[in-house]
Amino acid sequence: MNRHVVVGAGQVGSEVARLLAERGHEVVLVSRSGSGPDLPGIRKEAADAADRERLTRLAAGAEAIYNCVNPPYPRWAQDWPPMAGSLLAAAEATGAGYVILGNLYVYAAPGRPMKESDPLTPPSAKGAVRVRMWQDALAAHEAGRVRVTEIRGSDYFGPGCLDQSHLGERFVPPLLAGRTVRHVGDPDQPHSWTYVPDVARALVTAAADDRSWGRAWHVPTGPAMTYRAVAERLCELAGAPGPAVKAMPHWLVRTAGVFSPMLGELEELRYQFVRPFVLDSTDFQTVFGAAPTPVDEALTATIAWWRDRLAAAA
Repeated sequence: MNRHVVVGAGQVGSEVARLLAERGHEVVLVSRSGSGPDLPGIRKEAADAADRERLTRLAAGAEAIYNCVNPPYPRWAQDWPPMAGSLLAAAEATGAGYVILGNLYVYAAPGRPMKESDPLTPPSAKGAVRVRMWQDALAAHEAGRVRVTEIRGSDYFGPGCLDQSHLGERFVPPLLAGRTVRHVGDPDQPHSWTYVPDVARALVTAAADDRSWGRAWHVPTGPAMTYRAVAERLCELAGAPGPAVKAMPHWLVRTAGVFSPMLGELEELRYQFVRPFVLDSTDFQTVFGAAPTPVDEALTATIAWWRDRLAAAA
């Protein structure tokens, strides 16, 4: 049994903690509020991820530190640098492997499926923040100060995905109720959707395998599907009426962004939803012998989770 420190108790961090605990590891789950699943083997700690002294104490003796933090979009430029510096310093001080949960913002607007070897030339300020985080961590790895890897996925879906997921709170409950869903982009563009349990498995796999260190990897992700196709398949599996799927007019998204900081931040990421946005996860699948969860299995689990949640709230 090894000790693992998971920083961030959101949709991915909680799933990583649960998976590690199920495998018999000792888990310290760190978040600002001390939240997370109440499961044997998981010890929840309230701490600021930017507090490197506290984080270093919590990580003493750990096999790995997982960076699953996700500050609010409007605060990335302010919040990420101190938190990323703290996490990297804690890994260096303790000798723990450092596993970063990344995303695809680091690449240019794609003209073909994205690979880990693509240039890091993002068109957004948020992407530039993520590039700097990875470059700093990789430089520390190349200098021999830390072992580091980054695991990048596309937009998440699955149990536990709520308001920050395009296939979450504004998607599943309306479809189950036979109501219209509206997409911030073109609902007929191919898009990669990454299942949260596959993200957690990829992070845990990377932490346990020396072949992961020193480079980035893409989470095993199924074939790209349009927003409309995902809605149609979810309704078929749920026995719900055929979906009404509409695009939210761009002017409306921009207007709403004046009042909603989250929607306002989506403007610079609009390129991801008006053209094909496809991830290639061949490298991870080949090296580690992993495969994405079949889409029907993933959507069925998502439907069941939401039905339980909606029933409990009724």
